[in-house]
Amino acid sequence: MAEPAPAGVSSLPREVREQLAELELELSEGDITQKGYEKKRAKLLAPYVPQTQGADPALQKEPRPQMPAPSAAPASASSSSSSSSKFHRARSGGARDERYRSDIHTEAVQAALAKHKEQKMALPMPTKRRSTFVQSPADACTPPDTSSASEDEGSLRRQAALSAALHQSLQNAESWINRSVQGSSTSSSASSTLSHGEGKGTSGSLADVFANTRIENFSVPPDVTATTSTPSARPAAIDLPPSGIVKGMHKGSNRSSLMDTADGVPVSSRVSTKIQQLLNTLKRPKRPPLKEFFVDDFEEIVEVPQPDPNQPKPEGRQMTPVKGEPLGVVCNWPPALEAALQRWGTTQAKCPCLTALDVTGKPVYTLTYGKLWSRSLKLAYTLLNKLGTKNEPVLKPGDRVALVYPNNDPVMFMVAFYGCLLAEVIPVPIEDAGGQQIGFLLGSCGIALALTTEVCLKGLPKTQNGEIVQFKGWPRLKWVVTDSKYLSKSPKDWQPNISAAGTEPAYIEYKTSKEGSVMGVTVSRVAMLAHCQALSQACNYSEGETIVNVLDFKKDAGLWHGILTNVMNKLHTISVPYSVMKTCPLSWVQRVHAHKAKVALVKCRDLHWAMMAHRDQRDVSLSSLRMLIVTDGANPWSVSSCDAFLSLFQSHGLKPEAICPCATSPEAMTIAIRRPGVPGAPLPGRAILSMNGLSFGVIRVNTEDKNSALTVQDVGHVMPGGMMCIVKPDGPPQLCKTDEIGEICVSSRAGGMMYYGLAGVTKNTFEVIPVNSSGSPVGEVPFVRSGLLGFVGPGSLVFVVGKMDGLLMVSGRRHNADDIVATGLAVESIKTVYRGRIAVFSVSVFYDERIVVVAEQRPDASEEDSFQWMSRVLQAIDSIHQVGVYCLALVPANTLPKTPLGGIHISQTKQHFLEGSLHPCNILMCPHTCVTNLPKPRQKQPGVGPASVMVGNLVAGKRIAQAQGRDLGQLEDNDLVRKHQFLTEVLQWRAQATPDHPLFLLLNAKGTTVCTATCLQLHKKAERIASVLCDKGHLNAGDNVVLLYPPGIELITAFYGCLYAGCVPVTVRPPHAQSLTATLPTVRMIVEVSKAACILTTQTLMRLLKSREAAGAVDVKTWPTIIDTDDLPRKRLAQIYKPPTPEMLAYLDFSVSTTGMLTGVKMSHAAVSGLCRAIKLQCELYSSRQIAICLDPYCGLGFVLWCLCSVYSGHQSVLIPPMELESNLFLWLSTVSQYKIRDTFCSYSVMELCTKGLGNQVEMLKARGINLSCVRTCVVVAEERPRVSLTQSFSKLFKDIGLSSRAVSTTFGSRVNVAICLQGTSGPDPTTVYVDLKSLRHDRVRLVERGAPQSLLLSESGKILPGVKVVIVNPETKGPLGDSHLGEIWVNSPHTASGYYTIYDNETLQADHFNTRLSFGDAAQTLWARTGYLGFVRRTELTAASGERHDALYVVGALDETLELRGLRYHPIDIETSVSRTHRSIAECAVFTWTNLLVVVVELCGCEQEALDLVPLVTNVVLEEHYLIVGVVVVVDPGVIPINSRGEKQRMHLRDSFLADQLDPIYVAYNM
Repeated sequence: MAEPAPAGVSSLPREVREQLAELELELSEGDITQKGYEKKRAKLLAPYVPQTQGADPALQKEPRPQMPAPSAAPASASSSSSSSSKFHRARSGGARDERYRSDIHTEAVQAALAKHKEQKMALPMPTKRRSTFVQSPADACTPPDTSSASEDEGSLRRQAALSAALHQSLQNAESWINRSVQGSSTSSSASSTLSHGEGKGTSGSLADVFANTRIENFSVPPDVTATTSTPSARPAAIDLPPSGIVKGMHKGSNRSSLMDTADGVPVSSRVSTKIQQLLNTLKRPKRPPLKEFFVDDFEEIVEVPQPDPNQPKPEGRQMTPVKGEPLGVVCNWPPALEAALQRWGTTQAKCPCLTALDVTGKPVYTLTYGKLWSRSLKLAYTLLNKLGTKNEPVLKPGDRVALVYPNNDPVMFMVAFYGCLLAEVIPVPIEDAGGQQIGFLLGSCGIALALTTEVCLKGLPKTQNGEIVQFKGWPRLKWVVTDSKYLSKSPKDWQPNISAAGTEPAYIEYKTSKEGSVMGVTVSRVAMLAHCQALSQACNYSEGETIVNVLDFKKDAGLWHGILTNVMNKLHTISVPYSVMKTCPLSWVQRVHAHKAKVALVKCRDLHWAMMAHRDQRDVSLSSLRMLIVTDGANPWSVSSCDAFLSLFQSHGLKPEAICPCATSPEAMTIAIRRPGVPGAPLPGRAILSMNGLSFGVIRVNTEDKNSALTVQDVGHVMPGGMMCIVKPDGPPQLCKTDEIGEICVSSRAGGMMYYGLAGVTKNTFEVIPVNSSGSPVGEVPFVRSGLLGFVGPGSLVFVVGKMDGLLMVSGRRHNADDIVATGLAVESIKTVYRGRIAVFSVSVFYDERIVVVAEQRPDASEEDSFQWMSRVLQAIDSIHQVGVYCLALVPANTLPKTPLGGIHISQTKQHFLEGSLHPCNILMCPHTCVTNLPKPRQKQPGVGPASVMVGNLVAGKRIAQAQGRDLGQLEDNDLVRKHQFLTEVLQWRAQATPDHPLFLLLNAKGTTVCTATCLQLHKKAERIASVLCDKGHLNAGDNVVLLYPPGIELITAFYGCLYAGCVPVTVRPPHAQSLTATLPTVRMIVEVSKAACILTTQTLMRLLKSREAAGAVDVKTWPTIIDTDDLPRKRLAQIYKPPTPEMLAYLDFSVSTTGMLTGVKMSHAAVSGLCRAIKLQCELYSSRQIAICLDPYCGLGFVLWCLCSVYSGHQSVLIPPMELESNLFLWLSTVSQYKIRDTFCSYSVMELCTKGLGNQVEMLKARGINLSCVRTCVVVAEERPRVSLTQSFSKLFKDIGLSSRAVSTTFGSRVNVAICLQGTSGPDPTTVYVDLKSLRHDRVRLVERGAPQSLLLSESGKILPGVKVVIVNPETKGPLGDSHLGEIWVNSPHTASGYYTIYDNETLQADHFNTRLSFGDAAQTLWARTGYLGFVRRTELTAASGERHDALYVVGALDETLELRGLRYHPIDIETSVSRTHRSIAECAVFTWTNLLVVVVELCGCEQEALDLVPLVTNVVLEEHYLIVGVVVVVDPGVIPINSRGEKQRMHLRDSFLADQLDPIYVAYNM
């Protein structure tokens, strides 16, 4: 390629070349964008580039010369992928990604993806609100520092030889899809799978195709993103909507036009189209064919992945431990390392020991052996004698001391390290600004003193008074500066104590475990010495050699070679710090050249950087190197870096045999190293292993396809004096077979001795005795586990294929996190994510590990790019590793936690992910594809007849589950009942007998009485209303009249007015003036359904009904007669209507259920009297009593308590409209306290308002003098399962103002019978039980202990009312069930409603619900009403009022609310409770199903950045606790989930709004 620069780059001035190299590096690391790179580059070159007239300077940038392909790859490798995009290749084909790219692997991945490109994406793209992830300008300007990935560098560079792999496997997949499509005759007629079955052109789904094919075991399942549309057997093009448009749409505007479905048929809703795409995708088979297995109906058995019969198994013999050559006995080896220092420091004082470089890479200071010795002595003397007093020294020999030195100051560090050794204190080198985990290490090592430099100390954060800030989690430290000027010279007669090396600790090296905790590996003096000897022998070091060290000198090989073995052999180390490498990547090569160094210590990263900057240096020579030690040679991907480096630098004198990979670990130190080869001898061979075999832990040469191959190079032989064996990674340390992969264990004098202060973990790691297959120990010698996975190959060469820390065990197969990163990076990602900033880890969800991939997204990446990249990564990993990714998340640039040297902190990333603080900006969950171990869906057992159930119960000694309240017969109270059958008669009698007795008091928000009604006032007002109805309304007896009033006394008078006139009242909640469109249609519907002849209301509401706004919502011309009752004429009623029989209709009770059904039930006069009587008896209500009611008075028991009970029993009702609480939260509680009320009734919404609103104001309540000790019963009126957590927290909160813990209880009623249970005054307290949720799904009740996993707390719903009987029935067979069995609650009582009031008088529905007989076992042939609720009866140990044992009724939930999923029955509230617990920012949650997909809607009360954190948390918790896979997660603003006046969630309304796309969600995630 031509270079427009004058004579190529080499002619530019040196500093320009260095700046260019630095730019290249920044670009490759993602520190600057491509645009920024081009700009800066153009600026640098501007003075040297002859501008062509009129040409765009951007075009003149120098295209980088293509690198020679690494020798492992065929030369053609680069050409095929270059066609993908000319521009990209020019940009990225150079050294740019060399450090991660193995051309073979990349090509494999690209080939596979090219195959997928033919089908358009069919994954539904998530919907995202635009504002959610606008990056703040600050973020946008600071690209992430991706400068390095320290420890895990290797994982990135790696991509050797996975080869054109993907291509092959996907061809297979494709070919069989196509085969099956053509071979299936039926599929072409398959009906459309779209949700809105429009019939233009039939589109068969893959599901239909697969129905007719046998899927062979070997074949890779089709990728998640392809759908084929059968008629023409071509891929269906489901285009994604351009999300730019979608994002920019306004809240109200109709987005449907953007989306066409697969057949090009426009669909009314974008949401349902996406769900359809999701369904089409999910219909494809999962990876493993699910095995059939026996289902025990009692416990759901989790599918255990059965081993694949064809999986490779190890076949070799048991390995025997491999010995290294003996450690040579050299006569002049020192007895201890300190002795070597003393020898060189005194006899060879002028010899150079260590050279440090300045920032530009120039040598700045050389420490001689003399200086090292004298300064270490001074420090040792100071530490022991000058820090405390003579009697109380601060340090004693054996104490641990932290060494905090910056990475660019090796000299100070070396002096400090040897100073500690001479003082016999134990140095613990750490990173300077370590996190909490370093604090844990310091604490566990008992460190109180830290050594540092003056410069470093100045840089530490200080408090106001100049003290050093205490770091989080760190113990209190005393800081000591070790610069020479602060040290005291030791007196002539003082000599350090240098004894022969023994097993006492020499130093502690820190290591971070997989979970993120930091531990200290203790190295003894003898191990330190032996390790130096072994390294000297293996590397053949000779005195005075020069070595270049690019590694961190504080730990691992950098410390062992550059600080320790260095002194042993009087070497001269040139230390090249990380900061120099960043500014001048070639500096280490220049140092080797300048000093004619014999040995260089590098990581693959350094090879990569040198290759990148290489063309600026034509004149370097590496011919002096006899060993280039690649310390992360243990990384299976290092081979490609080594090859590429060799091919480039061989022309600069690099000898092929000089490349020496080695393997190290903190515990076992150096495990193996390749010895320098003989010139001209053949280079060691490579192992080309099958990835599939590796995943089963077996070594197989890769034959099947070259895709999934892993090429590994050896790391040489075992260390001198060492012995190695390979044991199984988990379980007892059983020796592996020769063709099996296991953890490498080493036994030698040179290795760690323990984790400091952690005896338990130490035993399993440092004292391992291998056992044979029968479990008996092999030999006595203890081995140390190295944490590396590998095997010993032919010729005793050691091969490493991964780290234990990076091991992901998924469904019994092992995958290496590094391998997965490599595959992800091979997917062309330049536009989307930063290379080098990818974390792969596994999380445990539902009895298996699941793989999570997190990457940092570039700020300029578009939604489509990211989504495209994510779906392609899924396919690539799927094809190459045969493993599904559970979650793929992209986070904004620079937000992943970093390690001290710039890599990604995997364990912290995992922690953020699990606690929901990762804040992704894009997420893709694939639970449907990954989770293959769900229990098999339950098949309902073919009917066991009700009779046999009954016999079974009797045989088992169980009684039939039934219960009843007290018998009304024995409870005849005064003659009131005999005299007055009708409520109207009771009111007339009260008006005569106690005319001035107040029945009702209505309060306003301030707590003042705004209206009262005595018996006489109520009677008089009712008469006047009755006469208006007759005169104005011309109504006849039996006509229905709608009452439209706010909660108050007018409603009550209108009700009795209707009864006096013989009309049938229908109470309806008035429409809300602010939201007419939402509330008026319900009113309209009830008016129509009830066939009302007239509406009674107030003047204000009458105007509202006829207003222009109302006309926008309904047809106002068709209202029946509307009469306002504000000004009534004083006119006497001729006569009060008396119904001919008590069976006549008294009133209609209309209510909208939570499933959106409007039902009206008919209440007869007999039922009304019976109900009032039962309540009077249960609550002991008399005319001298007062009760407070804070409820909506429109239907159910709320209406009965508000309007009917006072008239019947004569007690006084204090009425508190619930909406008044919104302006005064104290109203209800202060009223109860002020009037000393003993019995009060409220709704859940009122209780929740008080709990949430007053929870933190209990002191204020006390100050206001509010006291609730008078309350005997506080009853929540509800038609649902008792909300135990709410009632319990209410009781606990207000205990401090006197509320008795026994006071709070709940009622239970349903449409067929509004009051079945009510706690009342006598009788035992409500009981609670814990039941097993798993059994509940199977319609069984299993009682468990408190705290049992998956247990649910249920509370009894009050006591059964007098005269009421209940029985628990199997809803399918209608046979009675036994005690503690779950079934439908049926009720029989005098106050059951007489039927549904329907437009068409649908008799069948009515007969079924109101007059049903048990199919068996009821001789009396009782007529029962079906409540539609599931529950159970349990006999308790308590005694009821009758003296019998008390039967408790527990309500579990409404039948029509339940979700039938996988053959099991779920109650939405249980799933919602789990979801609400998962994250502090979830305010409310609702679930519903749509076409068998579970949809979870959560309200986010935190900031919008947290929206995507919720997706994995919600998916995890529902999977873990309910064995269900969530299909769609919708994150919305607070208040979006509709809740009715009773405080119940309107899930069906929510579902309709979602499907109609009216929720304006923050984010919608479609789980794959």
